Parts: sequence; C-alpha cells; structure tokens
Amino acid sequence: MQPPFQNDDLDLEAAIASARPQLVEFLSHRPEWLLTTSQHFLPGMALNGLDGITDHREKVSVLLDLLEKAGPATWQQFAQYLCMESDLPLDLEILLISSAGEGNLSQKQEACRDVSARSPVLKGFACRRHCCSSVSDKDVKQQRLDPAEEYRHLLIDSIRQRCGSRRAAGAAAQEQMQPLAFNQPFVNLVIRWSKASRLKERTDKRREDVADAPELEECADTAVKVSDLFRSVVPLGMTKVIFLFGKPGAGKTMLTHRICQKWAEGVLPQFLFTFLFEFRQLNLLKRKLTLKELLFDLFLQPEDSPDTVFQYLLENAWHILIIFDGLDEFAANMDVSSSSKGGPTSHMSISELFADLCHGKLLPGCTVLVTSRPKRVPDFLLNTVDLLAEILGFDHKKVEEYVSHYFHQNSFKEQAIAYLKNNTKLLSMCLIPALCYVVCICLEYLLLKHQMSVELPQTMTQFYIKMLLIFINKQQGECAGGEETQLNCNKEAILGLCDLALKGLEDKKLVFYVGDIPEHVKEFASLHGLLTVFEVKTSGTRPEAGYAFVHLSLQEFFAALCLMVSKRVDKNYLKKKFSLKSKWTLKNEAKTEFMESFHIFLAGLSSKECRTFLMLLAEQDEAWVQDKQDAILQSLKKLAATHLTGPKVIELCHCTFETQDLKVAQHIGSLLNFKYTFKNFRLTPLDMSALVFVINSGQDLTHLDFAGCLMDIDCLEVLASCKNVEHLSFRSRRCGDDFAAALSKSLGGMGSLKKLELTGGSITAEGMTNLVQASSQCLQLEEINLQDNQIRDPEVKSVMDLFSRMEKLKKIDLSNNDLSLNAVLILAKEVITCQNATELRVRKDTVIIYFSGPSGKVTRSLDLRREQNKEHVIPTRHVKLCLQDCSLSSQHAKEIVAILQSCPCLSEVDLSGNKLGDEGCSCLLESLPWISFSKQLDLSQNHLSVNGICSLLKSVNTCQKMMEVQVSLCRETAVLRFTEDREFASLPPREEPVFSTDDQQYGEENQTPTAPQKLRLTDSRFQASDLEKLCAVLKECSSISELDLSNNYLGDEGLLQLFQFLPNLKMLSSLKLNDNQISLSSVFFLAQFFSTLEHIKTMDLSLGHMQVVHLTFWERIRVRSTSRWRSSFLAHPKHVAKGRCFRLRDCRVGPEDVTRLCQILTQCPQLTEIELSGNSLSDQSIERLLSFLPYLCHLTLLSIRNNTFSPRCTVLLINSINLCERIRMVEVRSSENAFLHLGTSMRSQKTSCRLTGCAISQGQIDELCRVLEQRGWLAEVELAECNFQPEHLEKLCLLLEKCTGLTEYISSNNNVTVQAAERLLHSLRKNLGLLKISIEEPWVCKESVTNLLELAVQACGNITEITIHKDKTLFQLGVRFPHCLEKVESVISRLNLYKPGIKHACFYQRVCEKCAQLQELRWSHVELHNDEAEMLVRTLLPLPELKKFGLTSSSIMATGIDYLIMGLQNCQAIEELNLGHMKLSSATIPKLVLGLHEMPSLKRLILNHNSISNDGCSRLAEALRNMHYLEEINLSHNKIGDSGLINLAAVLLEMQNLKRIDLSGNSPSPAGGEKLMEALAYCKCIEELLLSRNGFGDRTAVKLALCLPYTTNLKILHLQNNNIGPAGGTELARALVACGLLEEISLSENDLGEGSIHALSEGLPCFEHLRKIDLKLCGITDDASKSLSHGFRQCPSMEEIILSWNALGDGGAQELASALPGMEKLKMLDLEKNRIGACGATKLAEELAKCPEIQFIRLWDNPVPKGLTENLTSQDPRLCFSFY
Repeated sequence: MQPPFQNDDLDLEAAIASARPQLVEFLSHRPEWLLTTSQHFLPGMALNGLDGITDHREKVSVLLDLLEKAGPATWQQFAQYLCMESDLPLDLEILLISSAGEGNLSQKQEACRDVSARSPVLKGFACRRHCCSSVSDKDVKQQRLDPAEEYRHLLIDSIRQRCGSRRAAGAAAQEQMQPLAFNQPFVNLVIRWSKASRLKERTDKRREDVADAPELEECADTAVKVSDLFRSVVPLGMTKVIFLFGKPGAGKTMLTHRICQKWAEGVLPQFLFTFLFEFRQLNLLKRKLTLKELLFDLFLQPEDSPDTVFQYLLENAWHILIIFDGLDEFAANMDVSSSSKGGPTSHMSISELFADLCHGKLLPGCTVLVTSRPKRVPDFLLNTVDLLAEILGFDHKKVEEYVSHYFHQNSFKEQAIAYLKNNTKLLSMCLIPALCYVVCICLEYLLLKHQMSVELPQTMTQFYIKMLLIFINKQQGECAGGEETQLNCNKEAILGLCDLALKGLEDKKLVFYVGDIPEHVKEFASLHGLLTVFEVKTSGTRPEAGYAFVHLSLQEFFAALCLMVSKRVDKNYLKKKFSLKSKWTLKNEAKTEFMESFHIFLAGLSSKECRTFLMLLAEQDEAWVQDKQDAILQSLKKLAATHLTGPKVIELCHCTFETQDLKVAQHIGSLLNFKYTFKNFRLTPLDMSALVFVINSGQDLTHLDFAGCLMDIDCLEVLASCKNVEHLSFRSRRCGDDFAAALSKSLGGMGSLKKLELTGGSITAEGMTNLVQASSQCLQLEEINLQDNQIRDPEVKSVMDLFSRMEKLKKIDLSNNDLSLNAVLILAKEVITCQNATELRVRKDTVIIYFSGPSGKVTRSLDLRREQNKEHVIPTRHVKLCLQDCSLSSQHAKEIVAILQSCPCLSEVDLSGNKLGDEGCSCLLESLPWISFSKQLDLSQNHLSVNGICSLLKSVNTCQKMMEVQVSLCRETAVLRFTEDREFASLPPREEPVFSTDDQQYGEENQTPTAPQKLRLTDSRFQASDLEKLCAVLKECSSISELDLSNNYLGDEGLLQLFQFLPNLKMLSSLKLNDNQISLSSVFFLAQFFSTLEHIKTMDLSLGHMQVVHLTFWERIRVRSTSRWRSSFLAHPKHVAKGRCFRLRDCRVGPEDVTRLCQILTQCPQLTEIELSGNSLSDQSIERLLSFLPYLCHLTLLSIRNNTFSPRCTVLLINSINLCERIRMVEVRSSENAFLHLGTSMRSQKTSCRLTGCAISQGQIDELCRVLEQRGWLAEVELAECNFQPEHLEKLCLLLEKCTGLTEYISSNNNVTVQAAERLLHSLRKNLGLLKISIEEPWVCKESVTNLLELAVQACGNITEITIHKDKTLFQLGVRFPHCLEKVESVISRLNLYKPGIKHACFYQRVCEKCAQLQELRWSHVELHNDEAEMLVRTLLPLPELKKFGLTSSSIMATGIDYLIMGLQNCQAIEELNLGHMKLSSATIPKLVLGLHEMPSLKRLILNHNSISNDGCSRLAEALRNMHYLEEINLSHNKIGDSGLINLAAVLLEMQNLKRIDLSGNSPSPAGGEKLMEALAYCKCIEELLLSRNGFGDRTAVKLALCLPYTTNLKILHLQNNNIGPAGGTELARALVACGLLEEISLSENDLGEGSIHALSEGLPCFEHLRKIDLKLCGITDDASKSLSHGFRQCPSMEEIILSWNALGDGGAQELASALPGMEKLKMLDLEKNRIGACGATKLAEELAKCPEIQFIRLWDNPVPKGLTENLTSQDPRLCFSFY
C-alpha cells in the first residue's frame, strides 16, 4: 500500500474532489468494468465482497475510495488509463488529467498500454473504444490540446516571472528587479468567512454535485486556509464568484499574487489557466474590448493558434481562474445595468465584461475571484457572490512573525519585537500589513540612531516635529551634532518657513514664486523635501518656477508653529486665532478652505512634550512658552463649556487629544453631556480616536449615539477601546451587514457596554447573526435593539443559542423588520427552548424578546410531595408568549399547538387579534390538557361565534388546570386563565360528599382534584333562548366556582330558567347576573330562593342604573333532603355557617313591599346581615322594618344607606335599642345612613349610640333623651353637629351622670360652651377603667394652654392623656377611674380651692395630682408663653409614666425652646417623641442629643419639617446608635445632604427593629442615596420607606432595586419626584415583586419611560395587598395602558389609582375602563390632566355604571367637549370634570 496523500496547502485532493461527482455519474453505467479494472490496480486486495452491493452508484463510490486511499501513484495511473481508454466528457477528462499530475500525452499513452497488456479484458475494452471513436475525432482533440497545453505552460512561465515563484530560474537575480511589494517577506494573512455571505445551497443544486463543500455554520467566524477558498461550492458548469474584501493595506493584492504564484507551482490542479487583472490598470482603457482581447492583449498573447486556444478556453471554462484585484479602484461606473447582451466576440466596456463574467454570460463555469475594499461593492456582485470572505490582515502573532522576517539581518530584531509588543497603539497599527511595513521602516531608522531607547510620536503634531527632525538629520548627518544643535543651525530658515506658511494662509495663498521666498529659506526647504518646485504657465508668458508645500497640512503646521514661537504674537491674538468662529460658531459663515488642521496643530503644540522644541525655536524660557500654551488650553476649556453640536464636539476632542493632557481631557469630558449625539456627518477613524481619548479620560459612563453618520469601518475598531461607553446607538440606513460584521469585532473591548442599538439600518438576518455572534461574548450586555432593519428571516436557532449564553441579557428588540410569519413561529419555538428567555412579544411589527437577566438562572426547588427523593426538582422558569395581530389562521392551529406543547413552562400566551376563528380555536382548545399554562391564554379578537364559545366552555371540563374563562362577544374578548402547577398540586383530594338516594349517580364521578374554575360570559347579548345551548355545555362543567353572565338580555324568564339549572353546578361559589333587565318580581323570587337554599352565603341585588344580581355560596355543601330542590341540589354547608348577607340597593319599595320582603327574610336561616341602600324608604317603611328585628334571630347588622331620614325617623332608629334587646349599637350619620349592630344573645350588655350631623329639632331632643334614658347601659356616645341648645345640654348631662358604664364620649360642634364643657366633665364618670372624652368646638383654638389645662383638671378620675390640636379645634382627655371614687364632700371641698383668690396658687399642685398617671401629651398649633413652657418642663415632662410627647407646629420663645429641649432629659420613660414643624436648627440638636441619651426606650422619633443640616443629622445618628428599640425615624423636609445621610446610613445597619423611615424632601445626591440603600438592606423589618423629593436618580434606584429582595416586609414605598429615569425605573419595577406585602406605591413625578411601566405592570399581579398606586406625571402613554390595565385587574385589594398629568388618550382610557369591572374594591381613579377625549370619557362612563363601589373618577382638564361632560355628569355624578 502506498502512502496516502500528503496534506499540503493546496494539493491533489482538491482536483480529485472536483472530479468525483461527475466521475461517479459516468462510471455508474459501467460498474463491472470498474470492478475488473480495480482488481489490476489493487492486486493485493480482495474485492469479491463488493458483489453484494446492488446500487451501482454506491459500488462505484466504494471502489473510487479504495483507489484514492491506495496513494497518489495508483490514482494517477488509474486516471491516465481511464482518460485514454474511455470516451469521457471533455470537462471530466481535463479534471482527471489535472488529478493525474503534470505529464505529456505520450506518458499517459504508455501507462495505458502497460495496464492493457496485463489485462485482456481491459485490452478488449480499449479496442472497443478505439473502434467506436473515429480517428478524426481524436486528431481534432489532440490538435486542440497541443496549443492549449503550450499556452498553459506559457502562462505558468509568465506568472512565475511576474509573481516571483520560488521555482523560477534565477529567482535571486529577479528579486532585485521586483516591485517593492514582492521584496517584502510574505506572512500568511488572517482570513475569515463572512457571516454575511450568501453562500447557501441553491434549491436547484443536487447534493452529489457538491464535493466537500464546507458548511457555512461550521466555518463561519473561523480561520480558513487559502485552499478552502477554491473548494467546489456550486454545481459544475456554473460560474463561481469569490469575493474577498479587506481594509486598505490588509494584503489583498499580496494575496492575489501569492495565489498566482502557488498556481504556477502546480498546487492548484483544478485550474488549467489563471489570469490576473488589476483595476488600476484597467482604468487606463477607454475603448471597448472583446473577451479575447481582454485575455490575450491585456494579459498574455499565445505564441501560436490564438483562435484555437480561445476556443479551447470557451469549451473548458470550468478550469479557468480569473482574478480581478482592486475593484474599489475602478473609476468607471459599475452597476447591474453594465451587463450586456453580447457574446464572446462582442466589444464591451470593462464594466460589461466584468459583469458578464460574474453573471456567467461569458466563460460560464469559470471561477472569478474579486478583491476590494469593503466600501465599493456593486449590488449585482453581491447577488452573484458564492463565497464571501474578509481579509483581516495580521493578528498579533503574525505581526511578530512579519517583524521577525523584516529584521532578520539586524542585531536588534528582538528589541524591535519587544518594543511593538509593549506599545498597544503601534501594535494595533501593525495589524494592517501596509502600515506594519511603514512602522518597520521608521523603527529601523530610530533603532539605528538610538540603540538603547526608542520613542515614537503619539500625536499628529509630534509626528510632524519628529519628521522635520529626521529630514534634517538625514541630510546633515550625525556630524552636524544633535537635534538641539541642528535646530540652532537651521533656526533662521525654519522661522522664515513659518512666516511664509502663516502669510500664505492669511492671504489664502498656496503657490509661491521665487520672489516670495528668501533664498536661504528656499534652499533649506527644497533640500529637505519640504517644498516642491514646478512650472507655472501663464497666458502668453514663459513658464516660471512655482513652489508649494508638499502638502497643505505641512503649511498649516508651520503656520501654527509661527504663532507659538513668534514674539510678535501675544496671548490675545493667539486666542483670537484659536477661536475659529468661522468653523465652530457661525453656521452661515463659509468654512475656511485652507485651515482644516490649523487649530489642531495649535492644540498639539500646547502639549508638554512640545515645550522644549518651542523653547529652542523661540529662544525663550519655559515660562514664556508655557504662558502661550496655557492660553490655548484655557480657550479649549471655554469652548467645552459652550453648547456644541456633534461636529464641534469632534473637533474639540481632536484638539484635546493633541494636548495629551489627561487633566484637560477629564475636565472637558465632565463639561460635555453624558450622552454624545452625532447626526448626519462623516466620522473618520481619527475622529473616533480623539473621541475615545476624551471619554476614556473621564470617570463617568456615557451614551454614544450616531444617527445618520457616515463612518469608515475602521472607526469601529478604534471604538473597541472605549471602556467607558455604557449605551451605544447607531441609526442609519447605511448600517448594513458589513457594518454589523465590523462592529461585532469591536464589542469585546467595550467592557462597560450594557445597551447596544442598531436601528433604522439595512441589516439583514445574516448581519444580525454576525452581530449576535460577537454580542454573545459581551457578558455584561443587557439590551440589544435592532429595530427597523431588514431582518426578515433570521437564523433563529443559532442566534437564540447565542443569547442563551448571555447571563445578563434582558431584552432583544427586532421590531419593524418585516419578519415573516414563518420566522415568527420559528422564533416562538426557539424562545421556548432558550433557557434564559422569559417572553416573546409580537404585535404586528413589534417583536421583542425578554430574558431573565442576572438573576435568570433557572432555580430549582425540591418537590414537597417527594421530599425524600432529593433528585426530583421542579424548574421555576416561566415563558410568556405573545403573538398578537400576526394573521394566524386556522391553518396554523396545529403548528401553534405543537409549539405550545413543547414548552413545559408557559405562563401567558396571547394570540389575540388573529384569524383563528371557531375552527382554529377549537383545535387549540382540544389540546389544552397537554399544554402547560401557569397564567392565561388570550384568544380575543379571533372571530369567535356562539359555537366557538361553546367549544371554549367544553375545555373547562377537559382541562383541570383551568382557573378562569372570560368571554365577551360584544368586546371580542376570550381569555382563559390557569392555576400554577404548585397551586394545582396543593389542592386537597375531593372528599366524598353525603348523597341522597336520588343522587347516587354523583358518587360514581371521578374524584380527582379539580381546580375551582371561573366563567365570565359577559356582554354577549345572550337571551333566554340561548340558555339551552349554553346550559348543555355548562352541565358538564361541574367544577365551576364562579359564573358571571352579566350584561346580557336574560330577563325574568332567563333568570328563572338559569336557577332551575343551577343544581348542576355543585362547586359554585359566586354567581353574577348584573344588567339582565330583571324586574321587582325577580327580587322577591331571588329573596325566596335565598331563604330556601341555605348554601347561599350572600345575595346582592340592585335595580338601579346598573342592575346587580350577585350571589355567593358556601364552599362545601351536601344534599338537601327536603323542599322542591331536594332531588337535584346541594344545600347545606359542610361546616357551620358564620352568617349570611342580603343586600338590596336602588330599588324603590313601599311599606307593603318591605313587609313582604321581611316576611321572606325571617324564614332565612343564619341571616346575619341586611343592607338596604338607596331604596327611598319612608318613615312607615322603616318602622315596619324595625318591627321585624326581634324575629331576625341571627341578624348582627342592619344597614340603611343613602336614605333620607326625617327627625322622627332618626328617633325611631335610636329607639330600636328598646325594641330589640340584642341591639348593641345604633349609629345615624348625616340623616342618611344608619347602622344597627346586634349581639348574639339578649343578655344585658352595653349599648352605644352615635348621632352625627343629624338635624334633631327641639321636640325630638326630649324624646331622644327619654329613649336613651330607657337604656341604662350606654357604653359609647357620639354626638356631632346636633345643634344643641343649653337646655338640651343640661338634660344630656343629667342623663350622662347615670351612664356609669361609658368608655367613650365624643362631642363635635354641638354648641358646647366652655362652661357647658366644664359641667359635662363633672358629669362624666364611670365605675372603673378608662374613659375617653373628646370635645371639638371653635373655642378650643382661642383658649390658652393654661385655660385648657384648667378645664382638664375639672374631669373626674386621673388624667392619662391630654391632646390639644388647635388646628382641628380638638380637646381630648383620657381619664382613668380608680376602684373608689371620691365622695361628694371631697369634690365640693376640692372645687372650693378654685375660687379666684387661691386658684392660681393651687393650679400647679392640682395639675401634678391629676396628671400623676399621664402617659400621652400631644399639643399642636399652640402658643406657649414662658410660664406655660416652664410648667410643661417642670411639671409635665418629668412625670414618670409619660410615654408619648408631641409638640408640633407650635410657637415658643427662642429661650423657651432651649429650655424645653433641656427638659427632655427628664423623660426617661418616653417611647415617642414628636417635634415636627418646630423650626429646630442644627444648633439645637446637640442639646436634643443629650436628651435622647436619656431615652433608652424610644421607639418613634419625629423631627420633620425643621432645619436640620448635615451636622445635626450626624449628631442625631450618633445618638441613635444605641437605641435598639427604635421603630420609626422621621427626618423629612430638613436640609440633610450626603454627609449627614451617610452617617445616618451607618447607624441604620444596626437597627433591626426599624419599621418606618421618612427622609423625604432633603438634599442628598445619588452618592448619599446609594449608601442609604445599602444600609436599608439590613433593615429587614422595614415596612414604610418614604424617600420622596430627593433627586436620587437612576443610580440610587438601581441600588435600591438590589436591596428590595431583603425588605420583604415593606408595605409602603414613596419615591415621587426623585429624578428616576427609564434605566432606574425598570430595575426598580422588576425588583418590587420581591415585596409581596406592598400596600402603597408612589413613583409619581419621575420620567419612568415605557419600559419601566411595562416592567411594573408585569409585577402588579404579585401585589395581593396593594391598595394605592400613584403614577402621576410619569410620562405614561396609551402604549403602556394595556399592560397597566391588565396588571391593575389582578390586584385584588386596589382602592386608589392615580394616573393624572400623563399622556393617556382615548385608547388608554378605554383600556382602563375595560379593567374597572374587574377591580371590585376600587374607590378612586384619578385621570386629571391627560389627553382623554369624547370616546375615552364615554367608555369610562359606560364601565363606571357597572362598578357601584367606585366613588369617583377625576377627569379635570381633559379635552372632553363641554356638552358631553355635562351629559355624562348628569348620568353619573361620580365622573368629576371640575377642579374641585
């Protein structure tokens, strides 16, 4: 066996692989001949086993494998033999000749004869072939081959000479004559497949036509060898176009010459002919050419028979390689229209020839290799490219290899390599081969001059200085001295050149004549190559010599240098020249044509590195030069403080970069905004370098936004080093796949990048894949936005796999990309399988994918039911799938089902707005038992009919996890909600009920656990006739717990029909039939039903504007054995009932109706509550109602609301305490509402009476007193606004003297005078315990504190509480009565002490006696005089039992406040201290601290609305350090900044019992806020966190988000007006879900953004206790309203929603309105100052009618027409359109 093929760069394998498909096809018709032939070429191998292979192709393929493995020699012999003995197609024969190696025809014939001689069979076959082929055909073929073969050898020799092949003779001699490029050492380039390649298998290509084609996904973004470029990837006979692009200097031309060289050496055998054309030469051609002229005239003419050779080329085009180098250098127009209709002999332009070759119209089947810079690629070429690759130049390893080759003869090779390795900037430049060559030349020169140290320039200005010095040194040599000496020698000439340059720029003169230039200047400049000379011709005159700087920038450099060294130029003139108003300030002023870089050179010359150079030229000291440099730097800083557009920012950055001053750069960066926005101008790599320098010099993260900017791809490489960019955004249609590919390479260096946006571009799916490939390596990346591109069919599987690796990824936006429906469905499949994906949201053109972010790793927890099996775990990840408005039809139903079934973790699926119809929805619903949902499925707006609804209802019975179905035909709503797996698993087994003999059939039912299910079939226009069809379906739904048929047309008939069906719903807990057009007769029917069926828990009825029929049922029930419902209904609760409730509202009933109703209700067992509201009950009706109270044995509450009572009726209600001995309290409010509370027994118990705002006339007062007098055991009496006269009060006092069981007496605005109050205090007493007395009268605010205390001591018993709130006119006492009261004589004796003569002397003593047990002292809005302050400090504060002291909003002398603070040191038992609104300053705090040290039991410290500063807060913090019982700190609305807050935060770390902290309205920065948030993570008991109006910003919000998971007890969170934006708001909203006990959230007055609102909406279902949410002034639009409304609907405790001052329109109002009926506890919705119009307001009114619990909706200042507001308000006054 011969050795196998050797694996060379380009070897024989490629030729064999190219020939193999066609060879298999040819030999499959001659398998037996091949088998016999193979036996002779493989003599030692047994081939008999192949007889069993019946498939001819397979047998041929196996034999060819054996021949190929036998080695090159065997294969060559076989190929030569086959070519001579078989009538092969010409193209196949040429391929085999190539695979057989280079040899002449006679050698091949000799090989054939040798083999034929050994085999008679082969000899016979050869003879047959010889007979079959005419001699003339072979002669023609041979004649055609000979000139072609000669031309091939001629090409090889020619290319060897052009490209310097190592096999060419005299290579060493030729090397000296080669161009510069070929004298350079060749190092293999880095080549990578481009993922933007259009290399794909074509639909018309058979698999066997491709030989070893590399799969795109396997080779994408991987290094490739040159040999890989030419592997066959297209069918034979089709032109293959290879496009290699690379940046300037990347080595494209060098590579093309290398390929030609390798072909000439014979390692590309699949190509017989190779042609190389350079577009830079083709540009010289102006005439049209034929293809023959292109190949022969422009490249190489055949020596003989050109027509024969050309014909051979036409017939064997698949063996031709044509290379076009430098497409970007082609000057003519090159577009798709360049393709001509001519043939090989037609004359065409170069554009047409090139296009026809690429399209395959000329030389079809040839291989065309094109190189170009990335910028110049015709569209037609992109459409024909089969293989696209990028030449990246060198990597660091290859740079080292190149430098090693370059310096191989120098002793300092290692030094050069080490220098480049240590210089990152230079090393980056060397990645481009051309620049690497230039750097090596410079480095060589410097190393030769300075062996020990080399330092290359860093800026453009420094390069120009170094260039000048090198030019001088080269001309004058080392003998002329060092740089300083050489400068001194040439100083005069240099300064003269500077003057010439400046004068020329000022005069706009670039060409100088001999007379303009001093002779010594001209001689110096010409000698050193700084000026160029040329002939200048003018009309009719002889030519003159003209001089110019070799480059304009050189003139600008010398002009700037002139300003810096000239003694004539002062600082003011320098600043004037640097201001550049014409370029940076005035938009309409023409830009100076010759001053492009002048200001940059000025800035560069102000650097410290240039100072010595300037000192030498100017002959001045350092101070003089530095003074000029500082002038430039100051001007630079001033420019940074002005408003700059994008181009001006770039110019400023250039100047800053040239200074190389990090302090200046940092200062300028701090003055620029943290968001850099650049719009619609070109950016170069040099621009980007300057910008990155400024950004990296700062300490803050920035946002870079490029909108419509033209920029070279090289810019992105520079951008890669920008370490401080956090948010990077590109918006331009020019941003296509190439741009994305280049950006991809730069992302890895941006270590702080969190958000990447490429929007409004032309990125396709391929470009997206390329970008995502790189993004997956950016582990810190959180968001990628690719909106509005051309990603129609992305490579979903691969990109989602990449996304799954990005642990911090949160969001991918692919909106407005015209994704096909197929792509969306594939995306849905992949999102489900991606482990960190949480949501796919598709709605029309919106396509967004959400990921779990940093905490998104799927957590796993033990299954409680299988706790012993430690390996059994349950994934907690859930996926949300939204495919709205995607044109899904019934045809897609099965595919959707398959997608949903493949995901075990679906939370929500939204398929609304599609066209599934009844058929598609039915298909989906039938599969529900095999689909895992944890939340809901939305099928709204899918064209469902009544039949579709019935199908939907059937799923309730088949899917046990179904929790709720919400359907509305009018609103096109169809939503199914499910219970989560853990909830379903936790359901107890259904216990077997007790059945009657009539219901044994139920005992045979399946008793598996079933989740309670809710059905809401509202707004569907169902009539009584539709019930039969619905009931037939509902009959099977035995697990329904809630049924809602509101807003239909059932009427009385339907109601009766439904209640006959009701027995089938055994688990029913709620039934709603609101707005079904029932009458009063149904009310009595329902009441009778309620009375008969004991399992009904509550019945709520209303015949008002919105009819209400709502029944709730007990959960566990058994069969009732009596009544007409016996045979079919479960009636008794399993457990003892706690009570039942009957409510009747807005139903006008007369006395007879009340009688009938009460007679029914008295038969109702366990009836505990009756509520009658808005029923217009007359006195007679109420009197009849009260007469039934004794017969309602279990009643505990009778409520009569919204019913106007007459004075007589009020007394009737009070008198009910005498009618029924079980009554414990009667409360009448505002003559409209009455509440009667009854006890469970008739035993004598205390009774309370409360009258508030009741207009009782004089006649009724006496009657009221008689009524109360009959009831001796009054416990609580509250009388408010009863307009008592003095005689009434006296009677009342006499009555109260007898009520010794009182615990509370409240009197509010009853005309009680001070004297009457004193009399009242004497009258109020009790046997034992506490009595609370409250008096609210206008005179309270007028009396002094002393007078009020004198009044207080008139009370009987010992005072425990004194409260004086003058702002509320409230005087309140708490009195404790001892076991024995004083005798009457003692009281009289004590009263005598208060005669005017001795009253004042005994007052203090009396206060001490009466207040010895004082525990609470609260005074507000009082004015303390000195004596009163002294009494407070000396008498009250030292009391031993005082626990709560509050003095707020009160006035006191300055000395008095100090005295008061000092007195606090005696309050050792104090637990609550409130000194709010007392104007305390930091000077007072040290004294307060002394007092705090004496309060070890303090729990609440309230010091809000004072003037406490940082120092005061710090002192307080130190005092609080040892207060371990502290539960509340209130320091709101002070002047606390960062230092005070940080000191307080340090103390909070130790406060384990803190429950409430209020720091609103202070002045900290985000730095202080972050420290506070870190400390709050340790306050695990915190319940209320109030931090409004502090301007904390996003950073603090993000920090708080990280701490919230540790504050799980949090109930109230206020963060309004804190400068929180979208970034902080989103993080905060996502973190709030950890606080499941939240009751109140306020984020108002923060610009949260749509993303934050969406995140908050998603978390709302987690807040079961949330009562109030305030989102005022948050920028909320209609886009966020749907998610918000959905979230609000799932907050069961929500009472108040504030959305005022936002941007909600009609759409948002309609979404909110639809959610209102689902929020049963909502009381107030504030929508003031929005953009709601007529449609939105009307919708709100419609839905409000269905929500009786809502008290009002505020709609002030919305654009609702005035007439409509009046109309809507008249319909429902709860709609408030006014400000008040």
